[in-house]
Amino acid sequence: MSSGPEPLWTVQEVAHFLKVSRSWVYQKTAAGELPCLHIGGLVRFEPDAVRAWTRGEPPPTSRVLTLPRKPIR
Repeated sequence: MSSGPEPLWTVQEVAHFLKVSRSWVYQKTAAGELPCLHIGGLVRFEPDAVRAWTRGEPPPTSRVLTLPRKPIR
């Protein structure tokens, strides 16, 4: 029985998983080297994509997050 997709990781959680500093994670995401999602001013990570990145594999198909949009005026 599946409990649904794994929650997105924070920079701190990725740093802990990779055993690196948070600044290293920010540097790699800014350089476009580490797969991430930008949600407003936040950076989040799909755990499966980070795991694939560590193995040198392409990230798995991303899940689609549907967010409500404000009407354009």
